[in-house]
Amino acid sequence: MPNEISARKLRENLAATLNDVAVRGQTIWVTNHGRRIAAIVPVPLAEQIQQPSG
Repeated sequence: MPNEISARKLRENLAATLNDVAVRGQTIWVTNHGRRIAAIVPVPLAEQIQQPSG
């Protein structure tokens, strides 16, 4: 089961959520009314996504 957190709970638990992503390498899906609206990803994954292909 993917890790998900509502936008409301994220506001209440931002520091702990960021720590889970940074230390444990977890990707956290942010939801609004049950629909995924964003993802918080570890820096290495974000850097990999941002690298130009080719």
